[in-house]
Amino acid sequence: MSVDAALETLAGDPILSVRGLTKVYETGDVKVHALRGVDLDIQPGELIVLLGPSGSGKSTLLNIIGGLDSPTSGTVKFSGRTLTDFDAAGLTRYRRAHVGFIFQFYNLVPSLTAKENVALVTEIARDPISAEEALAMVGLAERINHFPAQLSGGEQQRVAVARAIAKRPDLLLCDEPTGALDSQTGVRVLEALEQVNAELGATTLIITHNVGIAEMADRVIRFSDGGIARIETIGRRRKPAEIEW
Repeated sequence: MSVDAALETLAGDPILSVRGLTKVYETGDVKVHALRGVDLDIQPGELIVLLGPSGSGKSTLLNIIGGLDSPTSGTVKFSGRTLTDFDAAGLTRYRRAHVGFIFQFYNLVPSLTAKENVALVTEIARDPISAEEALAMVGLAERINHFPAQLSGGEQQRVAVARAIAKRPDLLLCDEPTGALDSQTGVRVLEALEQVNAELGATTLIITHNVGIAEMADRVIRFSDGGIARIETIGRRRKPAEIEW
Protein backbone atom coordinates (compact mmCIF):
# COMPACT_ATOMS: atom_id res chain seq x y z
CA MET A 1 0.00 0.00 0.00
CA SER A 2 1.35 3.45 -0.90
CA VAL A 3 1.68 6.17 1.73
CA ASP A 4 -1.09 8.23 0.11
CA ALA A 5 -3.46 5.25 0.00
CA ALA A 6 -2.73 4.40 3.62
CA LEU A 7 -3.44 7.96 4.70
CA GLU A 8 -6.72 8.01 2.81
CA THR A 9 -7.98 4.89 4.60
CA LEU A 10 -7.79 6.60 8.00
CA ALA A 11 -10.80 8.59 9.20
CA GLY A 12 -11.07 11.29 11.84
CA ASP A 13 -8.70 13.97 13.02
CA PRO A 14 -5.14 12.74 13.53
CA ILE A 15 -3.32 13.40 16.77
CA LEU A 16 -0.14 13.82 14.70
CA SER A 17 0.10 15.12 11.17
CA VAL A 18 3.50 15.20 9.47
CA ARG A 19 4.01 16.87 6.09
CA GLY A 20 7.12 17.23 3.95
CA LEU A 21 9.42 16.54 6.89
CA THR A 22 13.14 16.72 6.11
CA LYS A 23 16.19 16.68 8.35
CA VAL A 24 19.70 17.36 7.11
CA TYR A 25 22.72 17.11 9.39
CA GLU A 26 25.83 19.00 8.25
CA THR A 27 29.38 18.22 9.35
CA GLY A 28 31.76 20.46 7.49
CA ASP A 29 31.07 19.91 3.80
CA VAL A 30 29.26 16.62 4.43
CA LYS A 31 25.47 16.58 4.45
CA VAL A 32 23.51 13.63 5.81
CA HIS A 33 19.84 13.47 4.80
CA ALA A 34 18.21 11.73 7.77
CA LEU A 35 14.64 12.42 6.57
CA ARG A 36 13.54 13.08 3.01
CA GLY A 37 10.05 14.55 2.77
CA VAL A 38 8.09 12.31 5.15
CA ASP A 39 4.26 12.51 5.13
CA LEU A 40 2.31 10.68 7.83
CA ASP A 41 -0.93 10.88 9.82
CA ILE A 42 -1.29 9.08 13.17
CA GLN A 43 -4.66 8.59 14.80
CA PRO A 44 -5.36 8.88 18.55
CA GLY A 45 -4.80 5.61 20.40
CA GLU A 46 -2.94 3.84 17.61
CA LEU A 47 -0.09 1.46 18.38
CA ILE A 48 2.46 1.79 15.59
CA VAL A 49 5.70 -0.12 15.02
CA LEU A 50 8.47 1.49 12.99
CA LEU A 51 10.85 -0.88 11.21
CA GLY A 52 13.92 -0.29 9.08
CA PRO A 53 17.71 -0.51 9.08
CA SER A 54 19.89 1.72 11.23
CA GLY A 55 20.17 5.17 9.72
CA SER A 56 16.86 4.96 7.85
CA GLY A 57 15.27 7.86 9.74
CA LYS A 58 13.16 6.19 12.44
CA SER A 59 14.79 7.74 15.48
CA THR A 60 15.07 11.14 13.81
CA LEU A 61 11.33 11.12 13.16
CA LEU A 62 10.60 10.07 16.75
CA ASN A 63 12.86 12.81 18.14
CA ILE A 64 11.13 15.49 16.05
CA ILE A 65 7.65 14.23 16.94
CA GLY A 66 8.69 14.23 20.58
CA GLY A 67 10.02 17.78 20.48
CA LEU A 68 13.63 16.75 21.11
CA ASP A 69 14.82 17.93 17.69
CA SER A 70 13.69 20.32 14.97
CA PRO A 71 13.35 19.55 11.25
CA THR A 72 15.20 21.28 8.47
CA SER A 73 11.88 21.79 6.69
CA GLY A 74 8.29 20.56 6.82
CA THR A 75 5.65 20.64 9.53
CA VAL A 76 4.48 18.53 12.46
CA LYS A 77 1.08 19.19 13.98
CA PHE A 78 -0.05 17.79 17.32
CA SER A 79 -3.81 17.98 17.87
CA GLY A 80 -3.95 20.79 15.33
CA ARG A 81 -1.10 22.82 16.84
CA THR A 82 2.00 23.29 14.72
CA LEU A 83 4.93 21.99 16.77
CA THR A 84 7.42 23.22 14.22
CA ASP A 85 6.43 26.80 15.09
CA PHE A 86 7.17 26.32 18.82
CA ASP A 87 10.23 27.90 20.41
CA ALA A 88 12.44 25.99 22.85
CA ALA A 89 10.27 26.89 25.85
CA GLY A 90 7.13 25.81 23.99
CA LEU A 91 8.68 22.46 23.09
CA THR A 92 9.67 21.93 26.72
CA ARG A 93 6.09 22.53 27.82
CA TYR A 94 4.85 20.18 25.09
CA ARG A 95 7.21 17.38 26.17
CA ARG A 96 6.36 17.86 29.83
CA ALA A 97 2.59 17.82 29.29
CA HIS A 98 2.07 15.38 26.44
CA VAL A 99 5.02 13.05 25.73
CA GLY A 100 6.46 10.01 27.49
CA PHE A 101 9.81 8.67 26.29
CA ILE A 102 11.21 5.16 26.68
CA PHE A 103 14.67 4.29 25.37
CA GLN A 104 16.77 1.15 25.10
CA PHE A 105 18.76 2.18 28.17
CA TYR A 106 16.74 2.84 31.26
CA ASN A 107 18.33 6.10 32.51
CA LEU A 108 17.23 5.50 36.10
CA VAL A 109 18.82 7.41 38.96
CA PRO A 110 20.83 4.74 40.86
CA SER A 111 20.43 6.39 44.26
CA LEU A 112 16.63 6.53 44.04
CA THR A 113 14.15 3.71 44.55
CA ALA A 114 11.74 2.64 41.80
CA LYS A 115 9.03 4.75 43.44
CA GLU A 116 11.31 7.78 43.71
CA ASN A 117 12.44 7.44 40.08
CA VAL A 118 8.81 7.54 38.94
CA ALA A 119 7.98 10.38 41.34
CA LEU A 120 10.47 12.59 39.49
CA VAL A 121 7.83 12.84 36.77
CA THR A 122 4.72 12.99 38.95
CA GLU A 123 6.08 16.05 40.74
CA ILE A 124 6.02 18.14 37.56
CA ALA A 125 3.01 16.67 35.71
CA ARG A 126 -0.41 18.35 35.62
CA ASP A 127 -2.59 15.30 36.28
CA PRO A 128 -0.27 12.43 37.13
CA ILE A 129 -0.90 8.85 38.07
CA SER A 130 0.65 8.14 41.45
CA ALA A 131 4.04 6.44 41.37
CA GLU A 132 2.52 3.44 43.16
CA GLU A 133 -0.28 3.08 40.60
CA ALA A 134 2.07 3.47 37.63
CA LEU A 135 4.41 0.79 39.00
CA ALA A 136 1.45 -1.51 39.70
CA MET A 137 0.34 -1.12 36.06
CA VAL A 138 3.65 -2.58 34.91
CA GLY A 139 3.63 -5.39 37.47
CA LEU A 140 6.06 -3.94 40.00
CA ALA A 141 3.79 -3.24 42.96
CA GLU A 142 6.02 -5.37 45.19
CA ARG A 143 9.25 -3.73 44.05
CA ILE A 144 8.53 -0.03 44.58
CA ASN A 145 11.13 0.41 47.33
CA HIS A 146 13.94 -1.39 45.50
CA PHE A 147 16.89 0.46 44.00
CA PRO A 148 17.84 -0.08 40.33
CA ALA A 149 20.80 -2.28 41.32
CA GLN A 150 18.33 -4.60 43.07
CA LEU A 151 16.21 -5.00 39.94
CA SER A 152 16.72 -7.12 36.83
CA GLY A 153 17.14 -5.48 33.44
CA GLY A 154 13.52 -6.13 32.55
CA GLU A 155 12.33 -4.71 35.86
CA GLN A 156 14.43 -1.60 35.36
CA GLN A 157 12.90 -1.13 31.91
CA ARG A 158 9.43 -1.50 33.38
CA VAL A 159 10.29 1.21 35.92
CA ALA A 160 11.23 3.36 32.92
CA VAL A 161 7.83 2.56 31.37
CA ALA A 162 6.09 3.48 34.64
CA ARG A 163 8.01 6.75 34.77
CA ALA A 164 6.98 7.58 31.20
CA ILE A 165 3.30 6.83 31.74
CA ALA A 166 2.94 8.48 35.14
CA LYS A 167 2.23 11.84 33.53
CA ARG A 168 -0.66 10.32 31.51
CA PRO A 169 1.02 11.14 28.19
CA ASP A 170 -0.92 11.54 24.97
CA LEU A 171 2.10 10.14 23.12
CA LEU A 172 4.32 7.26 24.25
CA LEU A 173 7.50 7.18 22.14
CA CYS A 174 9.66 4.07 22.49
CA ASP A 175 13.07 3.69 20.84
CA GLU A 176 14.22 0.04 20.98
CA PRO A 177 12.58 -0.57 24.39
CA THR A 178 13.38 -4.31 24.27
CA GLY A 179 16.72 -4.05 22.47
CA ALA A 180 18.78 -5.01 25.52
CA LEU A 181 16.42 -7.69 26.81
CA ASP A 182 15.96 -11.42 26.29
CA SER A 183 12.71 -12.62 24.75
CA GLN A 184 10.92 -13.53 27.98
CA THR A 185 11.78 -10.23 29.63
CA GLY A 186 10.98 -8.33 26.44
CA VAL A 187 7.49 -9.82 26.40
CA ARG A 188 6.84 -8.44 29.90
CA VAL A 189 7.86 -4.96 28.75
CA LEU A 190 5.71 -5.19 25.60
CA GLU A 191 2.75 -6.35 27.70
CA ALA A 192 3.20 -3.23 29.84
CA LEU A 193 3.25 -1.01 26.74
CA GLU A 194 0.17 -2.74 25.33
CA GLN A 195 -1.67 -2.25 28.63
CA VAL A 196 -0.82 1.44 28.71
CA ASN A 197 -1.99 1.83 25.13
CA ALA A 198 -5.28 0.10 25.92
CA GLU A 199 -6.05 1.51 29.37
CA LEU A 200 -4.71 5.06 29.10
CA GLY A 201 -5.32 5.47 25.37
CA ALA A 202 -1.77 6.69 24.82
CA THR A 203 -0.87 6.82 21.14
CA THR A 204 2.19 4.56 21.07
CA LEU A 205 5.08 4.44 18.60
CA ILE A 206 7.69 1.69 18.97
CA ILE A 207 10.97 1.58 17.06
CA THR A 208 12.42 -1.91 16.87
CA HIS A 209 14.68 -4.16 14.82
CA ASN A 210 12.59 -7.15 15.91
CA VAL A 211 10.23 -7.82 13.01
CA GLY A 212 8.04 -10.06 15.19
CA ILE A 213 6.97 -7.11 17.33
CA ALA A 214 5.17 -5.69 14.29
CA GLU A 215 2.43 -8.27 14.83
CA MET A 216 1.19 -6.44 17.96
CA ALA A 217 0.67 -3.16 16.08
CA ASP A 218 -2.29 -1.52 14.40
CA ARG A 219 0.04 -0.38 11.63
CA VAL A 220 3.65 -0.99 10.65
CA ILE A 221 5.68 1.78 9.04
CA ARG A 222 8.77 0.59 7.17
CA PHE A 223 11.56 3.11 6.67
CA SER A 224 14.32 3.12 4.08
CA ASP A 225 16.89 5.80 3.26
CA GLY A 226 15.16 8.60 5.14
CA GLY A 227 11.66 7.95 3.90
CA ILE A 228 8.63 5.73 4.34
CA ALA A 229 8.95 2.71 2.06
CA ARG A 230 5.50 1.37 2.88
CA ILE A 231 2.76 1.28 5.49
CA GLU A 232 1.02 -1.95 6.44
CA THR A 233 -2.25 -2.28 8.34
CA ILE A 234 -2.37 -5.29 10.64
CA GLY A 235 -5.69 -7.14 10.53
CA ARG A 236 -5.48 -8.66 14.01
CA ARG A 237 -3.12 -7.48 16.70
CA ARG A 238 -1.36 -10.38 18.39
CA LYS A 239 -0.52 -10.49 22.08
CA PRO A 240 3.16 -10.07 22.97
CA ALA A 241 3.23 -13.65 24.32
CA GLU A 242 2.20 -14.91 20.86
CA ILE A 243 5.09 -13.20 19.08
CA GLU A 244 7.95 -15.30 17.75
CA TRP A 245 11.29 -13.64 18.55
